[in-house]
Amino acid sequence: MPVDDHGHGHDQAQEQEQEHDHDHDYDHEDRFEERLGEALRQAGGAYETDRRALVAAGETRGHRLLLRRRAAVVAGVASVALVGLGGALLVPGGDDGRQSVATGAKTPVASATPKTSYTGDELIGILEKLLPRGEFGSAEARGTDEKLPPYAQVVYNDGKGKAAVAVGFDRILPGSEQARQTVECPDKVLTPHDSCAVTRLPDGSALKIVQGYEYPDRRADTKLWTADLVTPKGQHVGVSEWNAAAEKGAPVSRAEPPLSTARLKTLATAGAWLSVVDAIPVDPKAPTAAPAQPSGIGRGAIASTLVSLLPKGVKVVAKSGLDGGYAYVVVDDGKGRSLVQINVQPNMSDVEHQLFGADAETLADGTKVVTREEPGEGGAGVVMWTADTIRTDGFRVVVSAFNSGSQETAATRPAPALSTKQLRAIALSAKWRGLG
Repeated sequence: MPVDDHGHGHDQAQEQEQEHDHDHDYDHEDRFEERLGEALRQAGGAYETDRRALVAAGETRGHRLLLRRRAAVVAGVASVALVGLGGALLVPGGDDGRQSVATGAKTPVASATPKTSYTGDELIGILEKLLPRGEFGSAEARGTDEKLPPYAQVVYNDGKGKAAVAVGFDRILPGSEQARQTVECPDKVLTPHDSCAVTRLPDGSALKIVQGYEYPDRRADTKLWTADLVTPKGQHVGVSEWNAAAEKGAPVSRAEPPLSTARLKTLATAGAWLSVVDAIPVDPKAPTAAPAQPSGIGRGAIASTLVSLLPKGVKVVAKSGLDGGYAYVVVDDGKGRSLVQINVQPNMSDVEHQLFGADAETLADGTKVVTREEPGEGGAGVVMWTADTIRTDGFRVVVSAFNSGSQETAATRPAPALSTKQLRAIALSAKWRGLG
């Protein structure tokens, strides 16, 4: 928002995975709830958490990965629960104001005594009752009193083929970068998708619906459609659905996921799910106010500065908009498009040892520099060349270039448009100091 897209960096150190699910087919044990929980936990710490995540692997791919996690995983979180008086569960049907995805939205029935917790079984039951009529297969869930955020996932068949449908919940700090990114359409350069729409609801909530793919490089035809709801209070409800019985490792079983965009909206915006979010225990260590961005960050300054530092002979054909420490440009030197992305990260001294080993070059002023040429992680044949730098006060700038206009598409040229020497010069420019 998508080095984690910033560099190997946006993967959290606590995750210890250093590889996004886009790049690997997970085995059975690495299931949706594990990735979802980590993504939600990763997203929950606003800027400070993002900073730790950015340094996990120390390369310029983190931002894209974080965004994809938020758009494709965190967005894969929500459904609809309705609670009746005294906390009794209400089921769709009848004329008591209840709703289902099949019948469309009605006024939710309020609860006189809000529930203070939900079990995984309760969440599964609610999700199944709120989906249109059909058959249900395997299911898994986590309740609100467990360590990781609650979620539920079921295998659903409306008669047109099995499909996985997942719902999950989290809190987002209002006004934070995370809140903005969660309801912002992903950049197609970073996360290819067919469509995205953001709607502002009457109560001030924002709803984002994305029709995309489980594998952005389209190595398989598994589609992933998501809906994210974020309220003014920071309640986050998301829904994910696939056209297969599992997000990964299962063959495509139908042409499209079962819920239309209208039904996704109904499912994600059902008011009773907000009770589930409210039942999540509050983390006393969670920030209570959105951190201020460094001067210039968030207003396109990084992309503009990057453009000003590009070598002569390359034409900018695309660039990112608002940035929060990360930006990219797509350039063409007459030999094909090449993606160049950058992260500007102050206060990184505490993880310097993780990013800069014995192979790092140390300049006269104490700045450390590492350059790398290695395989990319997206499309076929993609390579990534990187220059990673850190000043003595922890001010880090890392720049990467690719031999394709997107990490998700196959290589279109033998090498990136910029050499590691040119990337090094960009990363060491004094211009970045004016943004921190």
